[in-house]
Amino acid sequence: MISLNDILTLLPESFLTVAICALLLLDLFLKPAQRSVTHYLSIVALAVTGWLVLQHFGTPTAFGGMFVRDGIASILKVFVLLTSALVFVYARPYLRDRGLFVGEYYVLCLFAVLGMMLLISAGNLVMVYLGLELLALSSYALVALNRDSPLSSEAALKYFVLGALASGLLLYGMSMIYGATGSLDLVTIHKAAAEGTQRGLLLFGLVFVVVGLAFKFGAAPFHMWLPDVYQGAPTAVTAFIGSAPKLAAFGMAYRLLESGLDGVGGHWQLMLALLAVLSLAIGNIAAIMQSNLKRMLAYSTISHVGFLFLGLVNGQPEGYAAAMFYAISYALTAAVAFGLILLLSRAGFEAEEIDDYKGLGQRAPWYAFLMALTMFSLAGVPPLFGFFGKLLVLKAVAVPGTLWLAIAGAVFAIIGIYYYLRIVKVMYFDDPAEGAAAIVKPADAPMRAVISINALALLVLGVTWGPLYGWCARALGITP
Repeated sequence: MISLNDILTLLPESFLTVAICALLLLDLFLKPAQRSVTHYLSIVALAVTGWLVLQHFGTPTAFGGMFVRDGIASILKVFVLLTSALVFVYARPYLRDRGLFVGEYYVLCLFAVLGMMLLISAGNLVMVYLGLELLALSSYALVALNRDSPLSSEAALKYFVLGALASGLLLYGMSMIYGATGSLDLVTIHKAAAEGTQRGLLLFGLVFVVVGLAFKFGAAPFHMWLPDVYQGAPTAVTAFIGSAPKLAAFGMAYRLLESGLDGVGGHWQLMLALLAVLSLAIGNIAAIMQSNLKRMLAYSTISHVGFLFLGLVNGQPEGYAAAMFYAISYALTAAVAFGLILLLSRAGFEAEEIDDYKGLGQRAPWYAFLMALTMFSLAGVPPLFGFFGKLLVLKAVAVPGTLWLAIAGAVFAIIGIYYYLRIVKVMYFDDPAEGAAAIVKPADAPMRAVISINALALLVLGVTWGPLYGWCARALGITP
C-alpha cells in the first residue's frame, strides 16, 4: 500500500513526471514560432526538480526499499539535472537552424532524465531495469530525431540493436541472480552473496550483469556502437547522451555492484580491471587516428570510462568517491566540449571536423581559449577540474594488489594528452582554411554567457575541488 512517506520520498520524480506530461500537452497547442516556451519551461522544470532533490522530504527509502534516496543519489541527480539544463541552453540555436527545434527533443530528454533519476535511486533489480529502459528508449528516439539524415537513421538503428542486446544480457544476468538469491531486492541479494548461497549460479549471473554494464557504459571491447552513435546523431543529441548519462551509469554500477553484489566483489573487481585496461588502451589509441572531433570525443569517452572503472575496482568508499567525483568532472567537461561544437556550427556546417578549427585562435580568440581549457581538462592537465578527477582515481588504485592499474592509468593518460593537444595546436598554430572566417557566427548571448561560465568553472573547480570531493566523500561515509 502506498503511504504518504512513499509519495514524499519520490516528490522530485513525481513532479518531473507531471511536468513532462504537462509540457507534452502544452506543446500540442504551440505554433513553431512559440517553441521557445517549451525550451524555457523545460529548464524551469529541471531547476524545480533540482531544488526538490536538495530538500528533505519523506524517508530514505520508499516502496519497501525499491527506491533509495541517500546522499549519493542526491549528488548524482543534482549534476544530472544541471548538465541537462546546460545542454538545453547549448542546443537551442543548433536545433532552430536545422528545423529540429521541436517539443519532442525536450520531452524525450526529460523522460531520459527521469530514467536516470530512477536508475540512480534503484534499490531493486526491477527499478534498475525500469530506469535503464526509460533512459535507453528515449535515447534511441533522440538519435533518430533528424529523420532526413541517413547517418542519424543508421546510428539510431545500430544503437537500438546493440542496446537491446545489452539490455537482454543484463536482464538475463538479473534473472540468474534472482534464481540464486530468491530476491530482487539489492539488500537481500547483498546478504545472500555474502553468505555464499548458490555461488555458482550467482557468479554466472554476475558475468552477464558486468557485460551488460560494459555495453551501457560503452567500455571496450563492447564499445562498437559508441563512435557511430556520437558521430551520426545530431550534435545537440550527442551533447546530451555524451554527458549526463555517464552519471547515471556510475549510479547503476554502484547500486548493482556495491549495494547488491559486494559479497562477490573479488570476482567483479577483476572483470572491471580488465575492462578498464582495455578501455584505456583502445580509447586512447583509436582517438589518435580520428579526424572527426565528435568521433574523437567518442573514443575519448571510452578511455574516460576506463578511469571510472578504475575507481570502482578499488571496492572501497574512497574508490567510489573518486569515481563519483570523476563522473561529475567528466559530465561537466563533456557538456562544454559538445557545447562549443554547437556554438561554432551553423546551418549547413557542423563544425565537427578537426580541420574546421584551424586558425580559430585568430578568428575567435575567446572561443579558442574556452576550447583549450576544455581539452586541457579532458587531458588531465593541472590545475583544471579533470586533473584532480584522474589524480583521485589513480590514488585510489595505487595500493598493493592494484598498483599495476595505477601505472597503466598514468601511462595511458599521458598518451591521451597527445590528441587533446592536437586540437589546441590546430587552433593556435595552423593557418585558417580559405574562407574559414565565415564559420564563426555571432552566438546567442545566453548561450555565450553560459558556455563561458561552464568552461571557466573547470578552472575554478580545479583550484577549489575540495568542497565537491568532500560532498562526495561524506555521501559515502568518509571523513575527508
